[in-house]
Amino acid sequence: MATLRKQFDVTAPPAAAWSAVREFGALHTRLVPGFVKACTLEQDGTVRLVTFASGMQVRERLVTRDDAGRRLVYTLEGGRATHYNAVVEVHEGAAGGSRMTWTVDLLPDMIAPAVDAMMDGGVQAMQSALRAA
Repeated sequence: MATLRKQFDVTAPPAAAWSAVREFGALHTRLVPGFVKACTLEQDGTVRLVTFASGMQVRERLVTRDDAGRRLVYTLEGGRATHYNAVVEVHEGAAGGSRMTWTVDLLPDMIAPAVDAMMDGGVQAMQSALRAA
């Protein structure tokens, strides 16, 4: 099983960064605008249909939203992955900002390079969106 991990800093304080991460249906407006162009909630808000700027669509299911730990877990439904589990965590960072950790475990291993490249784009979009106000 491939494990991909991105640790990066954003200038937004943890409360603001977590507010954007925890809003499961707002990828396109709060967390990664431009990288994701649409996000539609389904099934009582536990599933989101994500449309990336490239036109690719994926369906993701919310597994856990832990406000106290500032930790969001989701999984992919359908597509090329036979297993996909993602965790986004928000921690205290330097100078009042946040340290973000985004971890994805997936199968098959052969899709890891494509997912890793997508994650790099997502990190850039998060860093841009989560600038301190």
